[in-house]
Amino acid sequence: MAISSQDGSTHEGKCAGIVLAAGSGTRFGGPKAPYVFKGQRLIDRAVTTLARGGADPIVAVLGAWVGDVPNCEIVLNPDFESGMGSSLTVALKHVIETHPEVDAAVITLVDLIDLTPEAINHMILSPGELLQATYNGEIGHPVKLGREHWAALFDELSGDMGARAYLKRHGATMVELSEFGTGTDLDFRPTV
Repeated sequence: MAISSQDGSTHEGKCAGIVLAAGSGTRFGGPKAPYVFKGQRLIDRAVTTLARGGADPIVAVLGAWVGDVPNCEIVLNPDFESGMGSSLTVALKHVIETHPEVDAAVITLVDLIDLTPEAINHMILSPGELLQATYNGEIGHPVKLGREHWAALFDELSGDMGARAYLKRHGATMVELSEFGTGTDLDFRPTV
């Protein structure tokens, strides 16, 4: 199956979209996934952005907060307190078990408040098996991981670092996304 971009180019194969949303949001004052930002829960915003960007299927990893999230597959991370490494492991294993047609995954965080579908689409269509977003040269999210790297990642994912060390060691290609946004995350609850 080909994924089409807005400019008409295509990418063979399927790229899953994974949103890591299991954390307890200690600095934030509670889980971020259900937090309503500009009239929409952060989890729904992330799922919609991934879908509109061309990712399919969409997988949301929940943990500290568990609830209904439309238009995605929900997986639970019972070990969410250990950090995002365990959430990424749970998500990738789910895709391996249920979606053999998927050859890559774009991974984002639930609190990226200005991530756009165009940025997701750009990541999906950019060539390479290991891609990491940058914003004016600063490393951020999302990242794209080709399926051939997933098994090796399982031995390394732990704590809150996710795939960062793996990406660095294996020479991930940096993909500049500043034309689509700033990479801003919502670390602290906005004050009114």
